[in-house]
Amino acid sequence: MPGTGSISDGGSVSAPRGWVETYRRLSAPDPATLAPEELESLADVAWLLCRFAESTTARQQAYAGYLKSHDDGPAARSAWRLFWEHLYNVDRIVALGWLRRARRHLAAIPEGAEHGFLALADSELALNQGSLDEAVSSALRAIAIGERFDNHGIVGLGLTLHGRALIAEGKTDEGCSLLDEAMALVLSGELNAYFTGAVYCAVIAECREVVDMLRASEWTDAARAWCASLPEVTPFHGICRIHRGEVLGLRGEWEEAESEIRTATYELAKFKPTSAADGYYALGEIRLRRGDLADAQDLFRRAHELGHDPQPGLALVRLAQGATESASTALRTALANAATNSVHRARLLAAQVEAALAQGDLALAQGAAAELSTIAEALNRPAVYAMAARARGEARLGKGDAGGAMPDLLAARAVWRDLQLPYEEAQTRLLIGRTARALGDEEGAALEIQAAIGAFEHLGAVGDARRAAALISPGIDRPAGLTEREIEVLRLIAGGKSNRAIAGTLVISEHTVARHVQNIYAKIGVSSRAAATAFALEQRLT
Repeated sequence: MPGTGSISDGGSVSAPRGWVETYRRLSAPDPATLAPEELESLADVAWLLCRFAESTTARQQAYAGYLKSHDDGPAARSAWRLFWEHLYNVDRIVALGWLRRARRHLAAIPEGAEHGFLALADSELALNQGSLDEAVSSALRAIAIGERFDNHGIVGLGLTLHGRALIAEGKTDEGCSLLDEAMALVLSGELNAYFTGAVYCAVIAECREVVDMLRASEWTDAARAWCASLPEVTPFHGICRIHRGEVLGLRGEWEEAESEIRTATYELAKFKPTSAADGYYALGEIRLRRGDLADAQDLFRRAHELGHDPQPGLALVRLAQGATESASTALRTALANAATNSVHRARLLAAQVEAALAQGDLALAQGAAAELSTIAEALNRPAVYAMAARARGEARLGKGDAGGAMPDLLAARAVWRDLQLPYEEAQTRLLIGRTARALGDEEGAALEIQAAIGAFEHLGAVGDARRAAALISPGIDRPAGLTEREIEVLRLIAGGKSNRAIAGTLVISEHTVARHVQNIYAKIGVSSRAAATAFALEQRLT
């Protein structure tokens, strides 16, 4: 690794396996007997071992030592690290105070590697404020300084910030290429532990944000050896394990994903609740897919307590429980506060399509699918495109347009397969099966539904496998593009039940029942309960 001295200046006090021993050696003496360089090294290893209070104290003492000896370069470096760590902990005012100290020191000396740290800080602040041109120019300045003074850590983090800024500008492919270049530096072994972790976590987080799961998956696999080399207790270990677990979960490796996320989440809950919230939400998604609704609900609520939006996860739990109105209302509230053209908004809209169709609100489903399609065009990411295509197909199937639904669903299935996301592919195959049946293609329907069942069973998605199996049970049919809920309502109509009685049986509102009845009449071409009953008898639905 390049350089010597502190972790911040591009060197490394020791390899990961030596952090504990270095900490013991430097923490044993009276701090007053340690040189500023030793205090800075103590601060580095204490931070890497999650002893944040000790790290801050040691770094402040190191800064005081450098200040006393008028050593402006190391003093600026220490102030920069204190800025970065307070910013990470959302202590913005304190962070900016330390950044001003760093500027003052750097103004007193010729340009050196420490000026690259200042450029990194400027880029991060500009990015957080949405000043993207400034974020790019500051990142480029940091990269140039890092290259000039052979500090690969500054170069790697600068490339990451430049890539993030370009992605925020909508230049996703160009930005992701810079993230790839930064990760290549990580794998080359040219970065120390601090910058390796900072770059890796930022890259994986950005890949998740733009839903580039193939890139996230490949870089996660490539960095597996580095992750495994870390001690059990380190901030990078926890955050990176959550990111890695999320990727594994999307790939369908749920057992390993849960193990990774659960361990990291419990670890992070002690000192970084906001990151732990991400872990609780990710666990909730896996438990939801596995059909454990009670556990998923508890995990989404825990994530919410720690500051993470519980939607769309909690709404999907409500939907699976049959509380369709509660789900749709929660999603409306979440959408009212979700950013335009964001991946989070796209996920909320996809869930809203499902909830609206379960309620029988075709207009709401079509509106949500249309907005999702607009977002997909703006973001230009394959996963969001597949989300939108599936939502359009689902909405068209809901209104009885099976012929219009099929091309969208086939397109979505192809993208999910390319992205190697088996659960999403299986869900879409189930919709294709229902669509094929509505078109009269029973053989094609059976093939798709059986394939979906096989995938669900392999994944361990018990509830989904059971619901899919119900679609191929003898005597079950879905004529005229009726949804499963509409079939239930039609059977109860044929049984002579009123709208109020149907609402009580299905635990939904009379308003929702009335909407289902209207949709049923429109799909089967009748205008009375008697005619609907006759249709149900003809189709052997009773």
